[in-house]
Amino acid sequence: MKIYPHSLFLSLGLVATCLVAQDLPKPGHGLHPADIDASVKPCEDFFQYANGTYLKNTQIPGEYPSWGAFMEIRERNLDTVKAILEEVSKRTDWPKGSTQQKVGDFYGSGMDEARIEKDGLKPLAPDFKRIEGVKDAKSLAQELGRMHRRGSDAGFGFGVGQDDKESTKYIAQLGQGGLGLPDRDYYTKDDDKSKDLRAKYEAHVAKMFELLGDKPEVAATNAKTVMAVETQLAKASMTKVEQRDPNAIYHKLTRQELEKQAPGLPWETYFQAVSLPATEQNLLVRQPAFFKELGAMAKSVPMAQWKTYLRWNLIHDNAGELSKAFVEENFAFYGKTLSGTKEMSPRWKRIQHATDGALGEAVGQLYVAKAFRPEAKQKALDLVANLRAALKERIQKLDWMSEPTKQKALAKLAAFTVKIGYPDTWRDYSKLVILPQPYVLNTIAAAEFEFQRGLTKLGKPVDRGEWGMTPPTVNAYYNPSLNEIVFPAGILQPPFFDADADDAVNYGGIGMVIGHEMTHGFDDEGRQFDAEGNLKDWWTPEDVKAYETRQDLVVKQYDAFEALPGLKVNGKLTLGENIADLGGLKIAFAAFQKSMEGKPKPGLVDGFTAEQRFFLGYAQAWRFMIREESARMRVVTDPHSPAKFRVVGPLSNLPEFFEAFACGEGTAMVRPKAQRPAIW
Repeated sequence: MKIYPHSLFLSLGLVATCLVAQDLPKPGHGLHPADIDASVKPCEDFFQYANGTYLKNTQIPGEYPSWGAFMEIRERNLDTVKAILEEVSKRTDWPKGSTQQKVGDFYGSGMDEARIEKDGLKPLAPDFKRIEGVKDAKSLAQELGRMHRRGSDAGFGFGVGQDDKESTKYIAQLGQGGLGLPDRDYYTKDDDKSKDLRAKYEAHVAKMFELLGDKPEVAATNAKTVMAVETQLAKASMTKVEQRDPNAIYHKLTRQELEKQAPGLPWETYFQAVSLPATEQNLLVRQPAFFKELGAMAKSVPMAQWKTYLRWNLIHDNAGELSKAFVEENFAFYGKTLSGTKEMSPRWKRIQHATDGALGEAVGQLYVAKAFRPEAKQKALDLVANLRAALKERIQKLDWMSEPTKQKALAKLAAFTVKIGYPDTWRDYSKLVILPQPYVLNTIAAAEFEFQRGLTKLGKPVDRGEWGMTPPTVNAYYNPSLNEIVFPAGILQPPFFDADADDAVNYGGIGMVIGHEMTHGFDDEGRQFDAEGNLKDWWTPEDVKAYETRQDLVVKQYDAFEALPGLKVNGKLTLGENIADLGGLKIAFAAFQKSMEGKPKPGLVDGFTAEQRFFLGYAQAWRFMIREESARMRVVTDPHSPAKFRVVGPLSNLPEFFEAFACGEGTAMVRPKAQRPAIW
């Protein structure tokens, strides 16, 4: 329920894991010269120039909604993780409670298709029985609490996280949720594509009810009920753009104040159901207007309809862990219809994904012991130090920022915590019980463990060593509440990082990633948090105005980009990521230039100067293709711009790029100087 850490890449359900070196470019430079399309001028479309031949000769595999460097890395590494999981799952003599026993039994239960088919819905029978017993607002609150303890967000979301304004403390948090479609806009837009998608979603819900045993006419009625309840929740929800303002989603209320502001749902009954200690009287309620509507719905929506909605959430939450019929129908809508994916991933990949989600640090511990190169960690730390020095120098030289704000910005930069590779202390899974039992019960046990782990944080000091991503993940993030930048082992691999590659390519790849995450500390959201991670106004009014003038240029630039014909990028939704891309690239290039001081000037490699290789390394790391359906979904839900614009957007503002490729005024990759958002 907290503000989620700003990540480099939103995978939308795909977990990218760390690379086992194979099929890599030859050591020494790290570029893919064969991917370049020389028929395109670099000053006209650098994304197409750097990746055009790759894009022409590559097809998106049927099991993916998109394809590119992230997914290539994932695929090359899957076999390594598979070998680990198969090894531990085949042995039955692991000590009970050991990491290997838990990982092995979890993965093994997911791979036991015969048992899953035989069990059918039996493992969930007690849950359906409890839902059938809901008769009033009190029992509704009890059931919502029980479902939330099992990882559901039926109705709304509940969890524990840092207090945005008191970053040393944990606090219980409530936020909007309860939707089966990816975002509230899917329910509110009136264009033909949105209407058609809603009709297909309703048909999907009806089919799922039929699989539960409802007659077709009853299932159709139940699907309409679900759509009506979710539409009411959606209309009360804040948009993603509105939620980008941290102050707009910070509302500290006592339990009594919540009861007064959102009457209808007996909140004390709910808090007892989720086992929230009575001593925890303060709450962060992210969207008070949503909860006011939810309380009203607890009174106005008939209990029969609430029970239908809860039945839907139970089967929706667990569809991937049930029999083939449920798995295939779930994929038919969320995979094929919503994302455009042509075929389902093999079962072992899906169960590997689930195992990473349930026991990620246990799997990560086994992986690191087998496959991670420790020397990569030190080299990455060296790069971070160089990037930090470059950003420090740029802040000191800013002509639009006042000296008082500069000093606080420099203090925040100096306070950055850097996490590389994997946690210093591994997560304790001793209280998680995983057995050779029905797969769905193991996934529920993992969800309950994670929920309880959150509750036990209340009243304790904030754990600043905790990670928000598992070690094998190919991604990176900045967490404003901890003021930290985090780079899991997975991202420290080609094409982002290669210990044997040319420095120019490494700075263009992992250097930009590091700079991107650092810049998040000063993007439109991150800049509102201080060095200790508190949501606090530390800028002078004049500096805020100067910053906003520059960020408005970023919004206008990206608003003009078309993701698909007639479908524009949302410049406000993607603002933070666009600022981080622009700042990250500038800082990485400055750090690269500084790294060459006092050394002989590098020569040409594959006909390119060191500066050109830097920009090519950057662009080729973002090679990416996407299906139309998935592209449409991402424009609505993803705070990152499409990959092409993550390349041409920042580069069209960088004089260093213009100089490297001799791009003159008037070429497509050169924006007029007055329109360039010179923030960092």
